[in-house]
Amino acid sequence: MIEIRFHGRGGQGAVLASEILARAAIKEGLSASAFPFFGVERKGSPVMAFCRIDRRPIRLHTGIYEPDHVVVLDQALIRLTDVLSGLKEDGTVLVNSSRKPEELGLETSCPVATVDATSIALTRRLGSPSSPIVNTAILGGLARQCGIVPIEAILDAIRCMAPVKKGENAQAALDAYNGGGS
Repeated sequence: MIEIRFHGRGGQGAVLASEILARAAIKEGLSASAFPFFGVERKGSPVMAFCRIDRRPIRLHTGIYEPDHVVVLDQALIRLTDVLSGLKEDGTVLVNSSRKPEELGLETSCPVATVDATSIALTRRLGSPSSPIVNTAILGGLARQCGIVPIEAILDAIRCMAPVKKGENAQAALDAYNGGGS
């Protein structure tokens, strides 16, 4: 089983990102589940979302405490919460940041990658300048980093599930997957 934990802020789309990833996995013939964990439910508050993917049916419905992959939609959360908590030794970390991975100050021997999902979202006019929606771009970066499911399946799921700007959201994922967007 592959377990992914998303860390974001309310309004960035972490919950929808986990659901899109689950739908993409299901389209590939895998089993998947996605669900959120909220603290105080308001825009800007820290949020976690979880996604499990497996070849067998998934019967586990708890939070993810030992993730294979950690995805951080707001690099400021690195200082506010222990995003690396429980990360498996062979896990990976993906952070929405314009900085290089080694500049983030994450103390882990696991591979860390960054994608500037904020710039991509702003370029594609997803959200507003003060509150860009980075979820689809981060999924493109995750597809590039881990290959959990093919980018084509993620793009199809985005086109089905994005509430607005379906084409722009799919293109944001593709921009991140191709390493561009600036």
